[in-house]
Amino acid sequence: MDSIRIVLAMHGAPPSDFPRQEVAELFALHGRLEHAAGPERAALERRYNELHAKMRAWPRTAQNDRFWAASMEMANALSQETGHTVVVGFNEFCAPSLDEALDEAAAEGIERIVVLTPMMTRGGEHAEEDIPAAIRRAKERHPQIHFAYAWPFPTDEIARFLAAQINNLV
Repeated sequence: MDSIRIVLAMHGAPPSDFPRQEVAELFALHGRLEHAAGPERAALERRYNELHAKMRAWPRTAQNDRFWAASMEMANALSQETGHTVVVGFNEFCAPSLDEALDEAAAEGIERIVVLTPMMTRGGEHAEEDIPAAIRRAKERHPQIHFAYAWPFPTDEIARFLAAQINNLV
């Protein structure tokens, strides 16, 4: 039995067939929450969480969410390349959440979970804050499992990868 699981931490995107008015409301609420406090903040958070949960649960297909489909394709390719099961989790907009994916990966008999993201550069809130926070929460829920975060990537390796892509074109 494979004692390692990989969790691929992806960003997530709204599905194209989600009601546009609710997408606009969700993004407006996100902006308002940054400056709200007290009872107003609680009311805004309730509505934001309601819309976000609805969006996360929205059925995904290659037609309504190309990012989701590409994430699944990447997970399949990574599984083929490594020989390990890959579970995809999303930071926002799509299910499963990263917390849910980490719990799914922590199946019976798993000794190690390696988390990685294709977010290549430093400075992003998801890669630097949200993903490590999800890993810390998972460690609390699953103390018997060793978690490793395969990020950040060395800048010189990213540059070599990108240069190879350019070299394939010229």
